[in-house]
Amino acid sequence: MCGIVGIYNHEEAATLTYLGLYALQHRGQEGAGIASFDGKVSHLQKGKGLVADVFVSREQLMRLSGKTAIGHVRYSTYGSNGSENIQPLAFKYKGSQISIVHNGNLINLDEIGRDLESHGALFQTTSDTEYIIHLFAHSGGDSLVEKFLQVFRRIRGAFSVLILFDNKMIVARDHRGFRPLCIGTLDGSYIFASETCALDLIGATYERDVKPGEMIVLDGTDVKSYQIAPPEPKHCIFEYVYFSRPDSQIFGEYVDKTRRKLGKILAMEKPAPEAEIVISVPDSSNTIALGYSQRSTARFEIALIRNHYIGRTFIHPTQTMRDFTAKIKFNPVGGVLKDRKIVVVDDSIVRGTTLRKLARMLRSAGAKEIHIRIGSPPVKFPCYYGMDFPSHEELIANQKSITEIKDYLEVDSLEYISPEGLLNAMSLPAENFCTACFTGHYCEKINQEKENSC
Repeated sequence: MCGIVGIYNHEEAATLTYLGLYALQHRGQEGAGIASFDGKVSHLQKGKGLVADVFVSREQLMRLSGKTAIGHVRYSTYGSNGSENIQPLAFKYKGSQISIVHNGNLINLDEIGRDLESHGALFQTTSDTEYIIHLFAHSGGDSLVEKFLQVFRRIRGAFSVLILFDNKMIVARDHRGFRPLCIGTLDGSYIFASETCALDLIGATYERDVKPGEMIVLDGTDVKSYQIAPPEPKHCIFEYVYFSRPDSQIFGEYVDKTRRKLGKILAMEKPAPEAEIVISVPDSSNTIALGYSQRSTARFEIALIRNHYIGRTFIHPTQTMRDFTAKIKFNPVGGVLKDRKIVVVDDSIVRGTTLRKLARMLRSAGAKEIHIRIGSPPVKFPCYYGMDFPSHEELIANQKSITEIKDYLEVDSLEYISPEGLLNAMSLPAENFCTACFTGHYCEKINQEKENSC
């Protein structure tokens, strides 16, 4: 969770970065920031809140001068949500100026932290991103490229990273390709973004994804690619289920197309033959519900109206905020629901609190029967790579059986898509995806002590 944007060699670099962050606002709502380099000096603007809260005037963007810029929208899955952790993080190194943004979580910080502190490193933040720059400063490589390759070969976990090093830009993605990162072009300039919807907004052309295990160095007109490690793709399947925007293309496929497949497979695996209408929990499950209705005798209806001035309930960092916004985020359409047997399609159940409130709302609006269908298997295991599934205790499917969850939600039936059905909806082979949050099968050894701090 988090979104990053980078613009290299464009006169309106900061403005384009700002627009790209707007398109990626769904990836983080706690803070936003942009760093630019004008050929001599770095400039930085960042703060807590939405992009619109941090950048309130044209003058702020004009102060971010230069033809190169990087930006970040933050949701904290490692470290506190304090101001010191808002990105870009900025550093000075032997007369050079460095700015960095990062999407993903690193998993071998205990070992790296002990090593760095033994060599005198002083940490200014609690963000795992800072470790990357400290490792660079302590690297023994003879060149900028060698030093960063050493860094990226040392760290483990999920990282899609953009770094400004004076007038150079370094782009890197872990060899598993956990988090999406794409390349676009605009007027001879290079654009990097977490999702293609950011390219669409600014009129850039999508070229390709940054390859898993690839590092790209841009230096003037010179663009070179290096291999950090051989690619072993394990893309986060939850990007398709929930997190990415439906109009984005990630991991080589459109999110909307994949979610429609999820809905069709869900309807075939877990039909609700008595239901009269299919409704979605807007917005992330809209196309899953459409796919479900296309393989069902029940027709699709709009029965929940979302207040779009309230952010994603799931993404708020405290349970108190989740409970509060659940009450004001949705309102049922009583005329559609009254005396109807309905299928409610949602993308996932993590904690279950929002869906329980929605079920009660739908019942109060007159729904005769409520059948819940979920476009992902039960989320039972923590994610250590950047999704907000921090502990077993917070995951309702780890604590309760499907029957117990149904009773907790106070609905007539509850069914999930199977793990096989989920993978069958993907356009890439099953082995290319990480499904650890459903299966507990992590693609590398995890330090279980991290479960209390990740």
